[in-house]
Amino acid sequence: MTIEIKTNIPSIPPWKRRLYLPSYTLADSSRYVEISSQVIANWFYYKGEVGPALPGKTQRELLSYYQLIEVAFVSTMRKTMSLQKIRKARQYAQQVFNVEYPFAELKWKTEGSHLLLTLKDFNGDGEIDSLISADQSGQEAWATVMAERFEQFEYERGLALKWYLRGRDCPISIDPRVSFGAPTIKGLPTWIVKGRHESGETLPEISEDFNFDIKDLSYALEFEGIRPEVAV
Repeated sequence: MTIEIKTNIPSIPPWKRRLYLPSYTLADSSRYVEISSQVIANWFYYKGEVGPALPGKTQRELLSYYQLIEVAFVSTMRKTMSLQKIRKARQYAQQVFNVEYPFAELKWKTEGSHLLLTLKDFNGDGEIDSLISADQSGQEAWATVMAERFEQFEYERGLALKWYLRGRDCPISIDPRVSFGAPTIKGLPTWIVKGRHESGETLPEISEDFNFDIKDLSYALEFEGIRPEVAV
């Protein structure tokens, strides 16, 4: 199968082009974010009165790494904001920072408070106002909600380039520069561990081949939907 890179991708270095490549199904993103694929589809396709929360995706098109990361952030932001407000905040961040996928940018992490405050002042938005505490330090409820999600990412070159899908205590991660962006356990795709197990190999046998701790392999199988205690 030939994958065509979109013609509207700007002139960018080769390492960054893979961030735009269509690589993930809605089912993939559903499993990674632990939200139904129908809900995620609504974020891309349901227009309502003001358009989708995450515009720019066509039907049956795979998600890029950038789009996958935005799905992760929207899933967290939905705990405190409506989709309409998320769309508004995203549009505003695009304009301020001149980026296509603002939720994947480090600047959103460091400038989120400024963006919400300015957006609230500009629009007189009561819902966004409710996210901002009245204390002098300028802390906001949004920052508390988002802190756990931000902690899942390693940022490089101003981008969220490595995602620990189940938090830093679990070594399962996605890095678009490793194994074509597949979930991996210390660089080894989790689907390989699953395939070896399904072919009849035990965890000790797989561990010996790859020189991996059995605990790490158990993480991989659990992520792939296999109970580790059954896999040993």
